[in-house]
Amino acid sequence: MAAPQNPTERAELAQALRAAVRGEVDLGATARALTTMDASNYRRVPIGVVTPRDADDVAAALAVCRAHGVPVVPRGGGTSIAGQATGTGIVLDLTRHLRKIVELDPVARTAVVQPGVILDELRTAAAPHGLTFGPDPSTHSRCTLGGMIGNNSCGAHSVAWGTTADNTHALTVTRYGGDTLRLTRGTVPEALTGLPELIRTHLAPLRTGFPELPRRISGYALDALLPERGTDLARAFCGSEGTLGVVTEATVRLVEAPAARALAVLGYADEAAAAEAAPGLLPHHPLTVEGMAADLVRAPAGLPRGGAWLFAETGGATPAEARAHAERILRGADALDGTVVTDPAGQRALWRIREDAAGTATRMPDGTEAWPGWEDCAVPPARLGPYLRDFRALLAEHGLRGTPYGHFGDGCIHVRIDFDLLSPPGVARFRRFSEELADLVVAHGGSLSGEHGDGQARAELLPRMYGDELVALFARFKDIWDPDGGMNPGILARPARLDENLRFDVLPKRPVDVEFGYPHDGGDFSAAVRRCVGVAKCRTAEPAGTGVMCPSFRATGEEAHSTRGRARLLHEMLAGDAGDTGDTAGVITGGWRSTEVRDALDLCLSCKGCRTDCPVGVDMATYKAEFLHHHYRRRMRPASHYTMGRLPTWLRLASRFAPALNALARVRLLAALTKRLAGIAPEREIPVLARETFTRWLNRRWGKGTFIFSNDEVAMVWPDTFTEHLSPEVGRATVRVLEAAGRHTIPAGRGLCCGLTYVSTGQLGKARKVMRRTLDRLGGTLGTPVVVLEPSCAATLRTDLPELLHDDPRAAELASSVRTLAQYLEQYAPDWQPPRLDRPVTGQTHCHQHAVLGDAAERRLRERAGLTGELSGGCCGLAGNFGFERGHWDVSVACAEESLLPSVRAAEPGTHVLADGFSCRTQLEQLGGVRARHLAEVLAEGLVEGPDEGREAGW
Repeated sequence: MAAPQNPTERAELAQALRAAVRGEVDLGATARALTTMDASNYRRVPIGVVTPRDADDVAAALAVCRAHGVPVVPRGGGTSIAGQATGTGIVLDLTRHLRKIVELDPVARTAVVQPGVILDELRTAAAPHGLTFGPDPSTHSRCTLGGMIGNNSCGAHSVAWGTTADNTHALTVTRYGGDTLRLTRGTVPEALTGLPELIRTHLAPLRTGFPELPRRISGYALDALLPERGTDLARAFCGSEGTLGVVTEATVRLVEAPAARALAVLGYADEAAAAEAAPGLLPHHPLTVEGMAADLVRAPAGLPRGGAWLFAETGGATPAEARAHAERILRGADALDGTVVTDPAGQRALWRIREDAAGTATRMPDGTEAWPGWEDCAVPPARLGPYLRDFRALLAEHGLRGTPYGHFGDGCIHVRIDFDLLSPPGVARFRRFSEELADLVVAHGGSLSGEHGDGQARAELLPRMYGDELVALFARFKDIWDPDGGMNPGILARPARLDENLRFDVLPKRPVDVEFGYPHDGGDFSAAVRRCVGVAKCRTAEPAGTGVMCPSFRATGEEAHSTRGRARLLHEMLAGDAGDTGDTAGVITGGWRSTEVRDALDLCLSCKGCRTDCPVGVDMATYKAEFLHHHYRRRMRPASHYTMGRLPTWLRLASRFAPALNALARVRLLAALTKRLAGIAPEREIPVLARETFTRWLNRRWGKGTFIFSNDEVAMVWPDTFTEHLSPEVGRATVRVLEAAGRHTIPAGRGLCCGLTYVSTGQLGKARKVMRRTLDRLGGTLGTPVVVLEPSCAATLRTDLPELLHDDPRAAELASSVRTLAQYLEQYAPDWQPPRLDRPVTGQTHCHQHAVLGDAAERRLRERAGLTGELSGGCCGLAGNFGFERGHWDVSVACAEESLLPSVRAAEPGTHVLADGFSCRTQLEQLGGVRARHLAEVLAEGLVEGPDEGREAGW
């Protein structure tokens, strides 16, 4: 079944869909580009996206598509790893409107949900009743129940609570054409003509052809239709990967959630030893038995001694009971080393390593790319150790590397392998390896898929597992459900080849000419964009703890405004610029001039949260700056690029007229006109200019006497634009703190600039000139520790400077000298005792600090000063020029209202409000009427100062 290519046919299809469906119908380039890929190696180009509002819309859309001969693929979170969430016809996006929890019955322990419900939303709703939904893939914060049913998802707790099929009671399903069926145990709807006969006449192969495994996901679960198994049609539908129909409502079972949990972490010599030990833990009835090896852990993580580890989670009615359960497992395990973790924060930190593995495993320790494709094979748990040894040997035979991890208690292994999927020889080796690995899995009595489904990655190889007779029954089963073949063709039945539709085929074969160095991607922008594999951690509804990514998605709920969505658009832009034509060509055809990419990037706050929070380190702030540079090259820019983008220049000129300009800014009509001409949001207030700049004050202070000290006593406080012209009190407080710590501050010189505002607006040529001038002016002071008070400027110096000036060794030298105040004090004044303040704090860690610099030193300094409490995650929403630009007000406010403003409003009287970033302080003042302070100001206030010194210095 082929999608219509004729523009007239597409227009007719769009008209018919819009007439029949109340939800959104979008056949535009952006919608298509956002859905060409899921989290797999595959790419199929759809002709449009329909976002149904309810079950009637689903039926109407399917009826129209059947009438026009257009295939359909249902799509949830788009995190499928085998390619089954991509399609060539109409994509049904079920995540926007069909996300209601219709009913939750704590007595019956069931819930009725629509397909777009996020798993964590269901778990949150069930938690007050002491219940949860058992299956929990690592994508639990963004995967949908409909997608879990389609793939028969499992997760870490399957040893206790089974797969999605084990927890599905009944389904309401709409078929291609629009008719709706109710699927339950024990009955077969009359519409499925021929299904009872198919089962009755093939009882023998259905009884003997399916391996008995806890994680057998491959193929259709036809054995669930055997009479002795209750003819469970709902269970048989699970794992059908969108090839039979569309779930519009599901009744699922809930399980009792332990009141307390503990985690036994067991160390073993290697992964094979851990795998062989895993079955021995099952008699202790743990909730999980997860395994991973040392090559997945990129930094020390508090793990016990060993080269591989098992995570065995236990539950109990009390913390003591859960701990005792975990200690029994620890005593009974033959491990090299082990520990029991009961602290919830410690458990979350360890689980994050495991849950982020789907992303972190996409890069080998040396930076080489690694890919899914054989992500989730499963063998009997008792065979896992021998299988892993054979698997490692097969990798070595083909010259490949991989990092196995996964659900060792169920015999299911996840792995990303460093396939070369860019060249014909590499793709040929991928095919040979896949065929041989399929035979190896079958030889160990296993299933080609143990969690994510077959999709395009493995369905072609199903005859090796099931034989031709059963695979032929799969095709007949599909035809009974979908005689027109319109539901997700090319998946499971009559599948596409595993080496076609690869998403890399359409990318440019040569490196793209770019400005940044992309040191972690070999200087290749295409490789940087390829980092996004689609695990969609950026689509979470709330930031995890102190996390940041992705504030614009949480504010809008739009895929185009997620990190993944923007990466997909850039991928399609590169594909469209590669010159290929035909059905698989790039959807975005404007290259760097693309308005689709520009519009998606417009709401990117450049918070850099994805640089750290994305498991694969996508750095959308850098990609945005790169794009804007090319997009506006030799063209007129938005007014804000000339005003806020060149803020350092304007503030230097304005500083001498500060009193007069401040007075003029308070004239309402004049301020409104200025904001209109400057591209500033009318809702914004213009910040007040300082009467005396920080460097002028510091130079005046230096002129009061002669200072003689050694170089190891010297600190240079960076005169960033914001501290210099808008908040010099932060600089003065910093000098006070440094002097109290026995350090001496030297003037850094005037006219120094990190280039932040030029980078954030994509004026990279200008940024490079400013950065080189700064390096020239620093001259012999290069190498002196530099205390940078504005986190965004520190992040620019630490990352953007060396990545833009990758040919200038001075850039790396300056970058390595950058410290925050807390980092500097910890390194150069470790014995200094800060004033003891003993006050609670609230506020926000700057997003750039979180992403680039880290806040561990700040946490320790606050603790030593008696400042208690946690700062919130997320982004303040102002984000430099972003929140000041016209058209960004609503998103800016939404970001602030997510975490920052609620945390400040909830603070007790007397709480210090901390915000090291000028943007964060400005946002709090303008939206919340709260004066927040830099940590340096709070510390300086607590110092004992002489009456004359404090008055003279301006503290």
